[in-house]
Amino acid sequence: MKVITASHVEKEPFATPLFTGPEVSLQRLLPQSREFDVNVVNFGKGVRNKFHAHDHEQVLIVTAGKGIIATEQEEIEIVPGDVVLIPANEKHWHGAVEDSDFSHIYVSNPKSKLTQLED
Repeated sequence: MKVITASHVEKEPFATPLFTGPEVSLQRLLPQSREFDVNVVNFGKGVRNKFHAHDHEQVLIVTAGKGIIATEQEEIEIVPGDVVLIPANEKHWHGAVEDSDFSHIYVSNPKSKLTQLED
């Protein structure tokens, strides 16, 4: 058994073309797991990822700030304590609202492939 304290895990810069801004960091919570990909993503104010989809389900657990989870049909504000299940292949984005940083833990299958659907 291993206990991880997320606040003690180093934040790595996580700037990729998937994000709308550079103020994003990643905390790898369980890099040794073979069955789960579990990380914290920290977004700066107003930063989000672009529309994308995963070929496996994804779970988001909001840990700090205020964010938005969106599909082409709706946008929902999410706050700490909210848990979101995103079905496989659902086109979506998530990120911080304009006036708040935002963090979530994501849980997915390590074999999951992400397809970016927005430039």
